[in-house]
Amino acid sequence: MAGLDDWSNGLQDLLAWSLRTTTSDGQVYTQEEGRGSSNPGLRRIIDGILFSRKFILSYQVVLLVLLAIFTVHHWTKRLQVHRRRRRRLRSAQEHVKKGEDGVMYTDDHESGCSSSSSTVLGTPPSPKGSAVDGERTPLLPRRESASTKWRLRNKAGAFLMYQPRPIPFVNKTLPSNQATLTVLAFLGLQVFYTFYRVPLSIPTLFVFADRASLLFVANLPLLYLLAAKNQPIKLLTGYSYESFNIVHRRLGEVMCLLALLHSVGMVGVWYTILRPTGFTLARFLLSKIVLLGLGAFVAYELLYFASLGSFRQRFYELFLVLHVLLQVVALVLVWFHHHNSRPYVGVALAIFLVDRLVYRMILKRKSYRASLDVTEDGGTVVLRSEIPLAQKDRFVSYIAGTGLDKGWKATEHVFLTVPALSRRHIMQAHPFTIASRAPHDGDGDASFKLIIRAQDGFSGDLVRYSRSHSSVKTRMDGPYGSQTALQLLQQCNLNVVVAGGSGIAVALPLIWSLCESGNVSDLEPGDKTKLRSKTMLIWVIRHESHISWLDQADLQSFRDAGIKLVIPLPTSSHGHPDVPGLITDWVSAKDEVSSTRGLRTGVVCSGPDGMNREVRNTCASLLARGHDINIEVEKFGW
Repeated sequence: MAGLDDWSNGLQDLLAWSLRTTTSDGQVYTQEEGRGSSNPGLRRIIDGILFSRKFILSYQVVLLVLLAIFTVHHWTKRLQVHRRRRRRLRSAQEHVKKGEDGVMYTDDHESGCSSSSSTVLGTPPSPKGSAVDGERTPLLPRRESASTKWRLRNKAGAFLMYQPRPIPFVNKTLPSNQATLTVLAFLGLQVFYTFYRVPLSIPTLFVFADRASLLFVANLPLLYLLAAKNQPIKLLTGYSYESFNIVHRRLGEVMCLLALLHSVGMVGVWYTILRPTGFTLARFLLSKIVLLGLGAFVAYELLYFASLGSFRQRFYELFLVLHVLLQVVALVLVWFHHHNSRPYVGVALAIFLVDRLVYRMILKRKSYRASLDVTEDGGTVVLRSEIPLAQKDRFVSYIAGTGLDKGWKATEHVFLTVPALSRRHIMQAHPFTIASRAPHDGDGDASFKLIIRAQDGFSGDLVRYSRSHSSVKTRMDGPYGSQTALQLLQQCNLNVVVAGGSGIAVALPLIWSLCESGNVSDLEPGDKTKLRSKTMLIWVIRHESHISWLDQADLQSFRDAGIKLVIPLPTSSHGHPDVPGLITDWVSAKDEVSSTRGLRTGVVCSGPDGMNREVRNTCASLLARGHDINIEVEKFGW
């Protein structure tokens, strides 16, 4: 019993010391002090703590290695795409003929976007064949010559592309299997760093609680980096912040759990070690280090609950306020909670301030007067503005980003603020996809358009305001977003763009960009030979009046460019259309008549969760059957 008492007394001394280390005097419990103790149990705890201090440093190294892997993968893929385009251009040049009229054309006279038509209901007519990438034509038809390797590759790809049904009862939408496995691997990394070489026993509970806190603060910079709208990850990997939104949310949940484990662990230490000595719970909770820690714990837990989908949908404006306020409060409390957290808190706070103040409030925020037009359905407002464009330095724009005065690209979005609506909207910024064509270099002005459907809160207030006002002064922060969807379509010979409701705001700029670029960018000055894909646009609308969201001139321009435009009858009166059937028939018909193995299909979908899942799984089925197909779903997050 004497040995146990000595061990308990030694641990009590350690805890008493720990409860006093909230100042910035650099006070540390050194390795020599711990190993100088004659108590083996105490030495074991101190060794565990010192090991955790060193071990947690490797976590940042692992994150940097993972970032390097994704960066190499991204730029290797970009290089492969570049080489593939050059091969396609050379192939096209070899087949180019000069007609009597001097006009250059390819063997496949349908190499424009596609045969033009506009279908209101039903399956598109069977298209004619095309020959693309003849250099990769196999000796036998593709399906007959498909090797076991290719079949296994397609099956694996289809499994990763597949999106499971929502979780029953709670109706929680799940991402694709690929996203799920990526998140699970990341969670596995968190589990490893939580439990590696941590003795799980009551006497060493302090070591476990300490490790949980170390991993929590080590994740702070990553959490704020993934949430930042302006970040270097997009420059390195090609993915914008919304692509990492699912990782950001899961990481936030893990950190809330780590904070809970740390808090419960420390309460357990008090109960088993300090309480028998007369150290009361009130004295424990009111000690400075514990009080600050409890404040940070409550702030982050409130932040988590305010970020839940059910809360965001009902109280979005409150979510915006709490998300910023609680982040700042929590960081300040963690800073003063323990001096070991300050390097991580400092980095996280710097990321937050640079993103919010330097970029979003200074560099990328612009004010414009915009016209307001309520559409025929009465529940949608189209916001338009003519934006003067300034010349931009490509290198500076690529590194530091640009505001709307430097233009935007397809599928990018802005955060809109309309102070005139009410006082509570002065500090609120809401994301909307830019629904107008991307301007070109050299343009003097650009037509900017947003399609805003009335919901509760801001959008509803804006629609009501628009009924009595023809224009309003706005603040716009952006543009933001990645080009993964457009890059996918530019790499493919056959394209399908599916939009549901206001998802047409994503589809319109994509179609414009495809038709204007010919689907292949010029790789050398003066080279005007371009290959174009066959493209089909499917727009699912709820009411017939929703067609008024678009300018009829735009729709006619698409028809003239050869776009296969399919607008099924409204779902409110005729139910949901067979979108999977439309996609399957279109792709299969094109593939059947193609004599090449190089027919690659790209699909972009933007709409409700149910439609996104339906389209994604249709692509997974086609991939499993041997079609070369890929999909990008444009969605802010899960």
